[in-house]
Amino acid sequence: MQILRNKGLKVTPQRIEILRFLDEHRVHPTADDIYRSLKKTNPSLSKTTVYNSLDVLTKKHVIQCLTISLSEHRYDFGNKMHHHFFCYRCGRIYDLDFSCPNIKRIRRKIIHDGHRIEEAHGYFRGVCKNCLEKEG
Repeated sequence: MQILRNKGLKVTPQRIEILRFLDEHRVHPTADDIYRSLKKTNPSLSKTTVYNSLDVLTKKHVIQCLTISLSEHRYDFGNKMHHHFFCYRCGRIYDLDFSCPNIKRIRRKIIHDGHRIEEAHGYFRGVCKNCLEKEG
């Protein structure tokens, strides 16, 4: 609730549930994944409410919207800068936590060539360790 208040957002049960879900399921789910899961315990929840809530939470930098898979939006709890790895084979998205020399400058939203940087994404694509082990 405090996260929503700090961002000047209205605290609603739906937003709280979405944030709780993202916090407990750090698998970078789609909006449909979130909707299907929350609908089980909240039958009156609409898909529109989930999509609108995700949009607001993304715009207010409470969560991140990832476009790494090229075919769908995935969501990540929090707005701490980190990189992501997308496996072409299994479709899983992994958080990568390694140092990037530009993150400190981006966090301060420095202006580069007259542009103010609001966000940055580091995406890597390939084949994950698990899929490589399966293929031998």
